[in-house]
Amino acid sequence: MALLITLDNVYKLYNLDSSKKTEGIVILNQQNDPKKKYTNNSRLFDGLLLGFLIQGSMKAQIHFLEYEMNAGDIAVLQPQLMMDTKALSDDAQIVTIGLSLDFITAFPILREFIMNNQIRWQPVIRLQPEEIKLQNELLTLIQNFYNKKPSHNKTEMLRHLVMVLISMISEVYSSLPNNKSLVKNRTHEIIDDFYLLISKHANQERSVAFYAKKLHLTPQYLSTFLKQRTGKSVLQWIDHITILHAKTLLKSSNLSIKEISNELHFEETSVFCRYFKRIVGVSPKTYRNEY
Repeated sequence: MALLITLDNVYKLYNLDSSKKTEGIVILNQQNDPKKKYTNNSRLFDGLLLGFLIQGSMKAQIHFLEYEMNAGDIAVLQPQLMMDTKALSDDAQIVTIGLSLDFITAFPILREFIMNNQIRWQPVIRLQPEEIKLQNELLTLIQNFYNKKPSHNKTEMLRHLVMVLISMISEVYSSLPNNKSLVKNRTHEIIDDFYLLISKHANQERSVAFYAKKLHLTPQYLSTFLKQRTGKSVLQWIDHITILHAKTLLKSSNLSIKEISNELHFEETSVFCRYFKRIVGVSPKTYRNEY
């Protein structure tokens, strides 16, 4: 399953200066701009994402559940968790740090960090008031190092600065109540298992029955369950993931539309084009050229 954001395609997708490319790390400083249509696409990243809301507010759906974020809040997204931006205030400013899997595996604390169920189901946190100022100063320093000219030790210095920031976040999670007794309940288990299945099979399997059988549930129960907990039915999530994959291929590959149709296992290119336009509102060709 292709991801919307990777360290390989992020520079093209966001029109970033590739001269600032740093091994294992990407940093974006974004302000709300209606022309950029931040609320139009879901985002997946094949690594760890840290989102810092510097000012303003936003509503986001992370791993199927909705959250409200305000200035000072931090969103921690473990690898391959889906995020949808539902709404942004006019003054919203977000600094996002993406860390590759290679970066993560180099630090034992990060390997534990991305496997922590508490983070998966409580992805939005904030530091203590007295530490938020320190956090923002550290973010400014990290961005300055990221934007400086390449040097022999630039990547190493960035890594150490980012690890300081992550250690501050880790302290917050360690101090939360019931940290040691957190147990994934049945609701979390079904959502997690469905997410793994749909991420793997959505470009081949598009029937509710397939996923219900894999989860040992009836199709009606699974659809009702997901609709109540996430706001989307099974079919809507299948469409969502399929379109996410299609958009990724359209924007970050040179595959023809026919090749993309084949990649997504549509019988005919015309069927894929009608499917895409029905959901997105424009043809694959128009999306590739204009969005």
